[in-house]
Amino acid sequence: MRRLSRKKALSLVKELDAFPKVSESYVETSATGGTVSLIAFSTMTLLAILEFFVYRDTWMKYEYEVDKDFSSKLRINIDITVAMRCQHVGADILDLAETMITSSGLQYESVIFDLTPQQRLWQRTLLLVQNRLREEHALQEVLYKTLLKGAPTSLPPREDGSMEPLNACRIHGHVYVNKVAGNLHITVGKPIHHPQGHAHIAAFVSHETYNFSHRIDHLSFGEEIPGIINPLDGTEKITFNNNQMFQYFITVVPTRLNTYKISADTHQFSVTERERVINHAAGSHGVSGIFVKYDTSSLMVTVSEQHMPLWQFLVRLCGIVGGIFSTTGMLHRLVGFCFDVICCRLKLGVYRLREDMQPHEMNNLNHHQTPLLADHAPQE
Repeated sequence: MRRLSRKKALSLVKELDAFPKVSESYVETSATGGTVSLIAFSTMTLLAILEFFVYRDTWMKYEYEVDKDFSSKLRINIDITVAMRCQHVGADILDLAETMITSSGLQYESVIFDLTPQQRLWQRTLLLVQNRLREEHALQEVLYKTLLKGAPTSLPPREDGSMEPLNACRIHGHVYVNKVAGNLHITVGKPIHHPQGHAHIAAFVSHETYNFSHRIDHLSFGEEIPGIINPLDGTEKITFNNNQMFQYFITVVPTRLNTYKISADTHQFSVTERERVINHAAGSHGVSGIFVKYDTSSLMVTVSEQHMPLWQFLVRLCGIVGGIFSTTGMLHRLVGFCFDVICCRLKLGVYRLREDMQPHEMNNLNHHQTPLLADHAPQE
């Protein structure tokens, strides 16, 4: 009984077979079929390799939400060189709440304003990258993923022992400010604070020494991340007018960066530049200097690095193999059918051979084929 039930079960399973096997004696191979199979296998291999590279690659996902953190401090990283002596310039920050942030976190260093050939080459390369970033925003994702392999983006130090006079002042360091709109001033005289506001002591500085030609080697907000290039890095402004005023209007966007190499809370920003000559007689009022006016956005951007899951890669790979196999099979049968129709219409190939045969030759051909079928007939 058990053997009978097993046989019934096996016969039932065989009837449900969706992949019936064909005996090799009934399988006919051809040169065209082999060629199509070779093309199909080559295409499968090529697409599978390309799909593997896609699987290894990552992409950046951007998510937006309201920034609810208004109580924390905003860090400003500054590295600006001004073409004036350090005793003649001063830097401070005044926010929207009329809170003056002293420049205690900033250092003043006397340097040479002109760059060495090595430094000039570095600056040109940085400006070239900046121009490409403005044209192709997708390059920013590459910087996020690779972070330039930790390469520093600061100006390389001067190597030669030049005897030129120190005619410039490098203002560098970082300060913490309130998370509200503010204004960074770099102008003539050291800043002082008093109840009525703030001021710079400029009475003892000759107007002929005013020169606000400057170079921004680095300006960023938030945590400083090596390898990230900011919009104003490498900017250089040269002026020959003593009454020149430079303004930078910046919108700061809080950014949370999560990649496979680093996780940090930093800030992106966009900038609009403006410069003009102070001429009170012509109605152009103001103070000579460098002014960076910044404001924070109420939105926070989360940038996270995404990777294709393994199951999705396997599904896509199966789709490639199955799709190419089915498509090439259908195309091969379609081309063969069209070829047979054309040959039949025009009496070409095997169809011409059959037309030329005599009736007794056709009978002999049929008589020769009959035993082949009879061999497989059931014995009585």
